[in-house]
Amino acid sequence: MLNRRNFVGLTAAAVAAPSILTSRALAADWPVKPVRIVVPFTPGGSTDITARLVGNRLQEVWGQSVVIENKPGAGGNIAADMVAHSDADGYTIFIAGPGMATNQFLYPSLTYDSVADFAPVTMLITQPNLMCVPNSSPAKSVQEFIAYCNANRGKVTYASSGNGTTLHLSGELFKRLAKVEMTHIPYRGGAPAINDLIPGRVDVIFDNMPSILQHARGGQVRALAVTTKERVSVVPEIPTIAESGVPGFDVFSWFGFFVPIKTPPDVVAKINADTNAALVHPAVKTRFEELGANPKGSTRAELARFLKSEIDKWGPVIQEARIRVEN
Repeated sequence: MLNRRNFVGLTAAAVAAPSILTSRALAADWPVKPVRIVVPFTPGGSTDITARLVGNRLQEVWGQSVVIENKPGAGGNIAADMVAHSDADGYTIFIAGPGMATNQFLYPSLTYDSVADFAPVTMLITQPNLMCVPNSSPAKSVQEFIAYCNANRGKVTYASSGNGTTLHLSGELFKRLAKVEMTHIPYRGGAPAINDLIPGRVDVIFDNMPSILQHARGGQVRALAVTTKERVSVVPEIPTIAESGVPGFDVFSWFGFFVPIKTPPDVVAKINADTNAALVHPAVKTRFEELGANPKGSTRAELARFLKSEIDKWGPVIQEARIRVEN
């Protein structure tokens, strides 16, 4: 298992600098060539949607191409390893989520350290997940789905976009709190998972709202509940899992930008400032809100603190449930 670093190291990673004068000189002209945003999942999922929405705006601001590069596999570890060992010049940005906090507990060994190898840049969005079933499912509520699980013990499956994602952890938490049996089916992204949910090849998904909401609104799947403790303004008619008879259920997803640890701090600061401005741009902000996501933005230190809180939150849960994934 990867050793966790203390908070002092985490915060320092957000502001460490090889040379203030050198980094300022780099940031003054940066970027002078295309920038790539590495997405750890397949196209079409929530991570990919977020990267493209923000990337399109950054491309307009920077006057340079922002290329979205999808590198799915191993719950995001393939992409994370690639970015961690990329040139620390700001031209490779990693869009990451809960896996940055959870994978160190899920996998027996990793080739990167989410704290020691990455500099936090900024939080992007937070979002609820949406519990959905195929239209062919007999369940029209959370309680009916629980009854379906109890009547079909050992046969019910839930899909996720990969091991360690909030889709996966939502399913595990639901199993524990609702006291039901479900088998986890991990995919290499949210889009292929939804493609199998629609025809009923899997029984349920707890998917990120931006990627599943259009399918629920279009009548391709049936939405049963949101995963957060409070209802979501964009779909106020959909109840929470907690109010549907599973008290204590509260899960949300998040995405942030990270870069290799030795990236000059002034370049990191420029990416931070331009990304935060992009998140409040009317076209970007409105689109995220339509998808049920909350554009957040943050300082580098705030993202560092948040990552630490996620590590502290999910580590004991994963260890207590003895969830392990083989490399």
